[in-house]
Amino acid sequence: MIGRPMPARVRAAYRAEMRAARTATEPEARWRHLERAHIISQPWPWPHTANHIAMFALAVAQHDRREAFGQVIRIIVAAPGSALSRYPEGNTGRARVSLTQPMPMPDDLAKLLQTA
Repeated sequence: MIGRPMPARVRAAYRAEMRAARTATEPEARWRHLERAHIISQPWPWPHTANHIAMFALAVAQHDRREAFGQVIRIIVAAPGSALSRYPEGNTGRARVSLTQPMPMPDDLAKLLQTA
């Protein structure tokens, strides 16, 4: 989606999820919001990469080496994958999930992205 800006409604949803991830007090809630932001951001290279950087930062803060290493790899491939439209829709972006595994998308996010 190079050259195609993120629609305002999608950008607002992405920013809301990223903000919720930063302000959540429970680690699982932070991950849940980052996962939702990841699904939203996949078609756009820079938000997608920024999401993986946030995931990396959370993994480091939690001393989760496996997740942090997985996020380093994802940071490297996020922008090219988005730019070439080669990403698994619905994938949550976590290291415990294969880089290429499509996953069911939450209904609200599917509707949001369908209108984009």
